[in-house]
Amino acid sequence: MLLSAAASLDGYIDDSSADRLLLSNEEDLDRVDEVRAGVDAILVGANTIRADDPRLVVRSGERRAGRVADGRPATPVKVTVTTAGDLDPGARFFTGDGDKIVYTAGAAAPGLARLAEVATVVSLGAEVTPDKLLEDLAGRGIGRLMVEGGGAIHTMFLTAGLVDELQLVYAPFFVGDPDAPRFVRPGTFPQDAGHPMTLAETRAIGNCVLLRYLTNPLTATG
Repeated sequence: MLLSAAASLDGYIDDSSADRLLLSNEEDLDRVDEVRAGVDAILVGANTIRADDPRLVVRSGERRAGRVADGRPATPVKVTVTTAGDLDPGARFFTGDGDKIVYTAGAAAPGLARLAEVATVVSLGAEVTPDKLLEDLAGRGIGRLMVEGGGAIHTMFLTAGLVDELQLVYAPFFVGDPDAPRFVRPGTFPQDAGHPMTLAETRAIGNCVLLRYLTNPLTATG
């Protein structure tokens, strides 16, 4: 499982304004598009859908055609997690021809009936946990998952110790806003100072920098 994020130098993935904070340049967006083309599904949290309204598709026509030639859908399956189901069925996440999956802990939440018209809604019982979610995705033929945020989702998977690879891009500025969302939230992480990750790659991308870490080099791919 791959986790991907872009952050400011002080660890924020957005500011607290109504406008989305741009943390990547065009070269990095193309790199992310290449990574997306190699995975089976992309997951974001409900807050990311509400705040950023992402499409989560492979943008390159050549890469889309390559996926189809390999017998895969043109763009990865889109996945999200919500308890209340308070998402707009008209959000760009729910557009396009590919499959969309909404995981929830409460199938009776009022908003979920509307989402069932535009996506497959799956209840995972009393609580949505990363292991339950990955198990269900595996049963649907999803082998490689890319997690793109936000902070609560990053924290959920990282603290569960289920991330094989972390791709983190740093933008060359500070946010310094205590009300802004951070890359991760407080928690107990398996990859602490006593059990560090392995740095697999550093790359300058314009004025940004990519750090690619493996949590277990013997099993991680990328």
